[in-house]
Amino acid sequence: MPMTRPTAELRQFARQLRARQTDCEWLIWQKLRARQLLDLKFRRQHPCPPYVIDFYCVELQLAIELDGSQHFTAEQQVYDRRRSLYLAGLGIVVLRFDNRQVLQEMGGVL
Repeated sequence: MPMTRPTAELRQFARQLRARQTDCEWLIWQKLRARQLLDLKFRRQHPCPPYVIDFYCVELQLAIELDGSQHFTAEQQVYDRRRSLYLAGLGIVVLRFDNRQVLQEMGGVL
């Protein structure tokens, strides 16, 4: 399944997400940015229509998603599964971590 080009609206939404990042997103970004992890380049809030990926490594086709408490509802879990399957169809592997893991187990997350 080919990846489509992000719309101007999706790119703007990604910019807004970068400007309003959560504390956990900021913490993990400090470890991923500037090729600090295994010399891999990560992008944050990367548009991948129709979604925006929290952190994305092009070289590995790896998406890292951070889940706050809103991701624990049954409805959100169904949405997240559908989203992960869609991204897998594009060849992207999705790793999900909840905020607690980022705060308490950063070494394991990395």
